[in-house]
This record gives sequence, C-alpha cells and structure tokens, in this order.
Amino acid sequence: MTGPFPIGVVTISDRASTGVYQDLGGPAMVEWLGKALVSPWHPVARLIADEQPLIEATLRELADVEKCALIVTTGGTGPSPRDVTPEATEAVCDKMMPGFGELMRAVSLKVVPTAILSRQTAGIRGQSLIVNLPGKPSAIADCLEAVMPAIPYCIDLIGGPFLETDPTFCKAFRPKAK
Repeated sequence: MTGPFPIGVVTISDRASTGVYQDLGGPAMVEWLGKALVSPWHPVARLIADEQPLIEATLRELADVEKCALIVTTGGTGPSPRDVTPEATEAVCDKMMPGFGELMRAVSLKVVPTAILSRQTAGIRGQSLIVNLPGKPSAIADCLEAVMPAIPYCIDLIGGPFLETDPTFCKAFRPKAK
C-alpha cells in the first residue's frame, strides 16, 4: 500500500457519543500520531457508545472495509460493567498480543496506582493491529510512547504498509537484516 494510509481512531464513550461532554481521547490520539508518524496517513475517526456489538462492528469495518493497518481505541478498558472494549477486541481478533497491554500497564503504574484496574489489550485481525488505549489524553500519550516502537514492525509482520516514525519523537525498532 502506498500513499496516505488509513488509521482507525475510535473513541468509545457513552457520554461523549451522546454529546454530554467533548471527546478528548480521539483528538489526543490523532495529535500524538501526527507527531510520531512521517509516513503519509489519515485518520478514520469514529465516536461510539460502550456497546459490545457496536464496538465489534466498528472494528470489523475499520479492518475489513477501510483497510486500516492500525486501529487505536480509547475508552472502555476499565472494570465497570459498561467497559467492554477488550471483550469486543478479543471477539474480532484472530490473534491476541498481550505484551501491549502488559507494557501499557507497567508504564501507567509509574504514574498512577490504579493502572492495575486497566484492561488494555491488543490484537490482530487480518492485516490490522488493534490497540486499546486508556481514556485520559495524558495516559494515551504515555501508552503510545511505550508501544509505538514495536507497532511498525508488527504491521510489517502482518503484511501491512511500511510505517515510518520521526526518530526525534519516537524511534521505531526493526531488527537488522541478516
């Protein structure tokens, strides 16, 4: 794939999706990715409620129809009954990537002790990597900073486009060719 490639940006929030408050998570993800990526890309944004069937349908659409090699979500990763983003992600993925969630929680624990309540995860659907991020913009930045070094190579391995980062902002890691 050449040219600007799509990146799915999904905010999962009952209140933001009904206009009770402004979506800060989606714009925070777009802003951070805009600083990190030098490859041409464009966001395919969605703002949806915490409803598992809706989350699953949105993730399938972004992966299968929009052909997003990367899909980042914010919201719905806590312990409350309405937080079902990880369950929806697991339901649509072919393969789970638990290291992403482990690293995000480890990084977040340096900031706040309640990070252990977060259930962020990641998984692969076809040629799409789906990463569940926390809801707070500062936590989104912390977590993206932690996992982005591995994202371009993961996308390489699943047959996606070659994603380049700005090494002065976030250096991607790729093994050296033998």
